[in-house]
Amino acid sequence: MDEGTGVDAAGAASPLGALADLAGSWLARSAATPERHTGAVAADRFDRIAWRDTYEQAPALRELAAELGERHPHADDLLTDAFLAAYKAAPRLREPTGMAPSRLVNHRIVTALLESPDFAELHRETVGDPYAAAMAVLAQGTALRRMLDDSRPARDGDERAALAGRDAEAAADAVAEALRQAADGADEEGRVPGPAADAVRRAVEDAEDAARRAASDAARSLAVAVPGVRAAASGAVAKSAAAAREEAALMRAWGVGSGELERMPFGERARLAERLRAGRLAEWAELIGRFRQMAAGERARKVENATGELIGVTLGDDLSRVIPSELANLGLPELRAVFAARYAAGELMLYDSQGEQATGRGAVIACVDTSHSMYEAGPGGITREAWAKACALALLDQARHGGRDFVGIVFSAADKLRVFRFPADAPADLTRTLDFAETFLGGGTSYQRPLSAAGELLEAEFNDAARTRGDIVMLTDDDCGVTEAWMRDWNVAKRRLGFRVFGVGIGAPRVAAAGSVLAALCDNLRCVEDFTDVHAAADLFRVI
Repeated sequence: MDEGTGVDAAGAASPLGALADLAGSWLARSAATPERHTGAVAADRFDRIAWRDTYEQAPALRELAAELGERHPHADDLLTDAFLAAYKAAPRLREPTGMAPSRLVNHRIVTALLESPDFAELHRETVGDPYAAAMAVLAQGTALRRMLDDSRPARDGDERAALAGRDAEAAADAVAEALRQAADGADEEGRVPGPAADAVRRAVEDAEDAARRAASDAARSLAVAVPGVRAAASGAVAKSAAAAREEAALMRAWGVGSGELERMPFGERARLAERLRAGRLAEWAELIGRFRQMAAGERARKVENATGELIGVTLGDDLSRVIPSELANLGLPELRAVFAARYAAGELMLYDSQGEQATGRGAVIACVDTSHSMYEAGPGGITREAWAKACALALLDQARHGGRDFVGIVFSAADKLRVFRFPADAPADLTRTLDFAETFLGGGTSYQRPLSAAGELLEAEFNDAARTRGDIVMLTDDDCGVTEAWMRDWNVAKRRLGFRVFGVGIGAPRVAAAGSVLAALCDNLRCVEDFTDVHAAADLFRVI
């Protein structure tokens, strides 16, 4: 009997219990090996659902996965990790020792991404937003490909560690099988024939050798670094952060809120982003954002129903300006009827003031000239069309915040006109807003056609809802004549409906000069150059 092991020497029969103790203790140590994960970023089932749904909706992600998968195994797991790192509120990396050796390269790359200086900035734009997280992954695609290519030597070591691990698992299976066969061959007294006992001992020794080799290869694999991975990851994160920041700014410039984006299907949002990034719309984003901020600033400072400078007393029916002596009549029952009669006749004594004109109540109508000359450059080298559309879109915001209808009229020659309606009681359709911004008719310029259309819209509003005091804003770079008969009818309609006309001359000083046709038509006239100074242009948004 071998006193060290408690079993008989090699070649002699051995008690089954002693062999079971020997093999069982080793199998217990083998079974204690921690679970090997294939994902570097810890995730719950909701995170995995978010990734799966996004992956199914994003053809570009599937194309990237297919391209990387042709040359690099487990690239799909890397894309999942990169997405989760951007999407999760607090991404947590697993310990490298808990990773499957074949995924250690992924772990190194994702670690470098998370440790990049610009990751926090990227994460602010992508956290909780599957679309933004997917766009970040796509922006990192080139760098991920390069990092995977550079990691080939490290991956070879990881594969050797994985192979050694599989050998150790096979050796453990061999121990279990040898023990089973020994048990089958045991006699009634529980003694195992020598050859079967020797087979168990050899299986345990082989398994221990395989486990030592696996542990050694795993340690070497963990110690391997991928040259250049940090620099490549830093560049990838910086690039994706810039792309996310630019897209977020683009959406804000066009008035697309984060809540609206979150409700938007992935494909629709991708198409919208592509449309906004393309052509003229992308070029106008900064200018549009500036106008919208200008209008928002004036809304914040605006005081509704401000009285202005007190200059005396007048007669009327505005109860907000009634003088105290008139209000005193309401305290005497016998004079209340007198107050009511004077109110009905518009003869109450009111404080009279002068100052900025009160805001309107009817529709805001922006008439945007899109004749050929509007393609020319205006202030700052930006096209005249861009200045006009930016102002018109800020007026759209102004109307919606004031609960007023908005109408965009795009015009050029007398036979070219398009009308875009945005009712106050319905959400502003973004597609229609973009159609309004992109529409360009070309040709000459006619004042009468768009202004007549605007007047007809205000007339219809008055007939339907009894609303007056609409505002028409004419944005043009050309000076053209109107007939006397048309001018007479126009002035009659203006007095009856109480609307105001604002004019903005764009890129051509003569349009806004004294004595111009636009000057004769407008109550308030300015040049587009005024809009380069926020303070000089602010009153337009303060009174509309």
